[in-house]
Amino acid sequence: MTTPDVTVVVAVYNTMPYLTECLNSLVNQSIGVDRLEVVAVDDGSTDDSGRELDRFAERYPGTVKVIHQANSGGPAAPSNRALEVATGRYVYFIGSDDYLGKDALKRMVACADEHGSDVVVGKMVGTNGRYVHQALYKKSDPDISLYDSALPFTLANTKLFRRELVERHKLRFPEDLPVGSDQPFTIEACVRARKISVLADYTYYYAVKRGDASNITYRANHLARLRCTAEIMKFTAGLIEAGPQRDAVFKRHFTWELAKLVQDDFPALDHETQVQVCAGIAALADDYFTEPLRDSMDVKRRVRIGLAQRGAVSELIRAISDEAALGGAPSLLLEDGRAFVRYPGFRDPALDLPDRLFEVIGEAVPKQLADGTGLVSAQWEQLGQDLTLALAVRVPVAGETGSAVIRLANKAMPKSADKPGARRLPVGTELPAPAGELSRTTTADGTGTVLTARIPVKPVRAKLGVRAYLDVAGSTYEVPVKTLGLPLPLARRWREKVPYRISANANAKGRLVITTAPLWESPPSGEGSPLRHLMSRVKRKLTR
Repeated sequence: MTTPDVTVVVAVYNTMPYLTECLNSLVNQSIGVDRLEVVAVDDGSTDDSGRELDRFAERYPGTVKVIHQANSGGPAAPSNRALEVATGRYVYFIGSDDYLGKDALKRMVACADEHGSDVVVGKMVGTNGRYVHQALYKKSDPDISLYDSALPFTLANTKLFRRELVERHKLRFPEDLPVGSDQPFTIEACVRARKISVLADYTYYYAVKRGDASNITYRANHLARLRCTAEIMKFTAGLIEAGPQRDAVFKRHFTWELAKLVQDDFPALDHETQVQVCAGIAALADDYFTEPLRDSMDVKRRVRIGLAQRGAVSELIRAISDEAALGGAPSLLLEDGRAFVRYPGFRDPALDLPDRLFEVIGEAVPKQLADGTGLVSAQWEQLGQDLTLALAVRVPVAGETGSAVIRLANKAMPKSADKPGARRLPVGTELPAPAGELSRTTTADGTGTVLTARIPVKPVRAKLGVRAYLDVAGSTYEVPVKTLGLPLPLARRWREKVPYRISANANAKGRLVITTAPLWESPPSGEGSPLRHLMSRVKRKLTR
């Protein structure tokens, strides 16, 4: 019998009706059933999954092999059982609720044969709201590293592995991990592989989130996920010595698995579970949370890991709850060209956490600035024919705010900036010149600054957004000013020869917009007074 090019392993437990689409996507692969072996292990299913497997085995007797066994509690044991009988040159793993693109296996096998790859990663996408990290799939590359790519954020076993590599190193799945049992297998395979290739030119794998969210990853509780992550990290530390390479892999676990344990649902956990979660994170942080790894993370996750490491449960709860209530991060403190986010625990002598934990390091903070920037007051000031807009705007920045500017901007915000409501301007952009007088006072609670601006209004037809321009840690930000539901000055008429109407309004996003327009257009030469010109325009419209 000819050796198949690839064995596809399918661990199955109660995945109807998704299983049917999965199996159809395999037997219809363009590689052909004669080059394919499917080993499906029914892990004690109680729905129709077992019967569906048998139906495919009967229809494709030379291709589909089915093993039935008692339920083991996870995908590891059935995957190991399938490896014992696999015969293909390569082995590929697929979730029984997922499916492949028609050319997936043919393309991946061809890539592995051409480049001598031990591991081939084909582009995955999520369906039905399933999240799949996409950074690895920006471009195809026949030779990537686990340590300087986004591969650590793509550690599922849904890859093509050279079976000789798997058997030579006796790679198997740990059967005592209900969550993440594929990570040790994938990590060791990537550590030991001679070459790893990524294919981004085609959608190879469709990861499905079931309608009832019953995928095992979504069912595990905090402590189970913590225990599994600890086991995975301990296993990985035995493969990769301490240093930049281990940090590159563990960045995934600190920013993903561990950070997920201290998200919005953490405050609702019972106190004992909160304490245990913090203690577990602390143990891992003590062993693996190096300063370079800490500095490579975003400040929000970094602070939460740091608070958990100190066992500061109440401060951690406050950091999560306050951020959820405010809709954004706390205010910023600028000192000596550095920016610090003032989360609970910042400069608390009882916790003695380093300032560096709270520092903005190389990341953008548009959301923090947009969420905390808003109108305090606005009014017109008129002296003869001159009109001034007097504004007081609060910005969530204290300390060195001397470079902050308020302006009326006539350019629309780009669509890319709509979501955070602020944008970081290109590197090297200087703050614009002030449009009028500007003064600054620190807010009573010391957490922000009130910028008071007096901006002359020009008699032109315009729709101008009020913007704050802020310099934070070397980056320049343009931030629209929200009206916060405050009363706005009434529209008014000003100037005599060509009267203008000026108004202040909140747009659909709640941002302050100033609109100026002439009450009527100046008449063309020879058409008499403005009133006669206006009446003639009305008459023309009525007679059309």
